Amino acid sequence: MRPFQAAIGLTLCVAVIAAWFAIHIGAVFFFEVTWGTLIFVPLITAFQCWLTVGLFIVAHDAMHGSLAPGHAKLNAAIGAFILFVYAGFAWRKVRDAHFAHHDAPGTESDPDFFVGDPENFWPWFRTFFSRYFGVRSVLFVSTVVSAYLLVFGVRVENVVLFYGMPSLLSSLQLFYFGTYRPHRHEAAGGFVDEHNTRSTQFGYIASLFTCFHFGYHHEHHTSPWTPWWALPYVRAPETA
Repeated sequence: MRPFQAAIGLTLCVAVIAAWFAIHIGAVFFFEVTWGTLIFVPLITAFQCWLTVGLFIVAHDAMHGSLAPGHAKLNAAIGAFILFVYAGFAWRKVRDAHFAHHDAPGTESDPDFFVGDPENFWPWFRTFFSRYFGVRSVLFVSTVVSAYLLVFGVRVENVVLFYGMPSLLSSLQLFYFGTYRPHRHEAAGGFVDEHNTRSTQFGYIASLFTCFHFGYHHEHHTSPWTPWWALPYVRAPETA
């Protein structure tokens, strides 16, 4: 444990969740898309996409118990809540799949790995997406969208731009920076150890905005108990 790890992690957790809900409610329910406000649309969508990535990364810390060390029920409650809000995901299913990923990264037993084509993005993403986004998620998203449109009278463009787009783009962002780049096979060379992963060479700011430091993926696999915000500090000096 790092000093005040639970306090820092929970504070950042509350900040990410609160910011996500504030942007979501404000943009979906109250923002009016006009020619005059059109310039703000990509900014809001991009920021909400980044916050959605942050939601999943916080849930990921909860899976490893690094969000609030020593508080298993609190970790599970927060993680389950976030995964449900994210796409109606089941906590145990996603957590167990993630642990299976850590047990055998980059192998046939890894649910996040695509043995059939470990070099190309789209075939891998299609397989990855279909494994997690199942009937439960389709029903959840359909229910939310239907409620927004039919019950609350939200404009279609607001649902698409500020709920649909950030959700889809965040899945691409998470997969690209958190799974594909770290674990893909390259002709130039293999991996340094049995973790079958590599870390991005991004600096602190770029690492934060691409995937909440999850691009420091080798460090995550060698130190899975380290929370996302501390990954830059366990990064190998020669790659910093």
